[in-house]
Amino acid sequence: MTSTIAFIGKSGNGKTTLAKSFLKLIKKNFPNSSILMVDNDLTLELSDSFGIKTRNTIYGVKSGKHEYKTGIPEGMSKQEYIEWALEDIIIEIDENVDMIASWFVTPKDCHCPSTKLMRDSLLKLISRYEFVIFDCEYDLKYLNLLVDCPIDEAIIVSKPDKKDVALCAKIAESSRKYVYDGQMGAILNKVQKDKLNDATELLNSFELNLLGYLEKFDDVDNTDITSILEIIYSRMNLPQIER
Repeated sequence: MTSTIAFIGKSGNGKTTLAKSFLKLIKKNFPNSSILMVDNDLTLELSDSFGIKTRNTIYGVKSGKHEYKTGIPEGMSKQEYIEWALEDIIIEIDENVDMIASWFVTPKDCHCPSTKLMRDSLLKLISRYEFVIFDCEYDLKYLNLLVDCPIDEAIIVSKPDKKDVALCAKIAESSRKYVYDGQMGAILNKVQKDKLNDATELLNSFELNLLGYLEKFDDVDNTDITSILEIIYSRMNLPQIER
């Protein structure tokens, strides 16, 4: 059974940082689980954050521009070729943790056979992992162009100022239809306590669930936020941590 988490929101609000933080949390509490990180952001920021300057992307496979590590085996069907090619671009970033990057995505109105074969192959790939974490563009539309898979938890990452919180409502509106039976919530990042109440009230007015918030720390790299993330995780539509 695969559990999927998608981080969405305005660029610069901390999606990639939170995606990596939840990766650490899942690894800590589900140490034997397989995890796939999917870089669905055009900037490839997730890949960069791991120090990977990847040019091996799903787009490269589909466009025929990818340079394979080995020769292409003969006698494969198109479906088998795409599945083999996806394996070639997966990057192992840790024990039981892999990553794959999408880059450009084909529009849904493209009816070329390879588009459907790619989506089917990606669904098959995703189903192999117990957790899949998507670092997305602004909303879920771009991810849905890549692969139409169930999203268990869609997290809108926002700063607490009124403009960014109001933007959450638009992101939720454009993304909700892709969540199906999953849950959508918001995490406020870089919060100053005096702004929290106003931001929370605004989220409530948009009928958006606040999963939690992270304060604005002077030294982010050396601040332990594990306990905060565990509380947020307990509110998510995901396998729960046993105590």
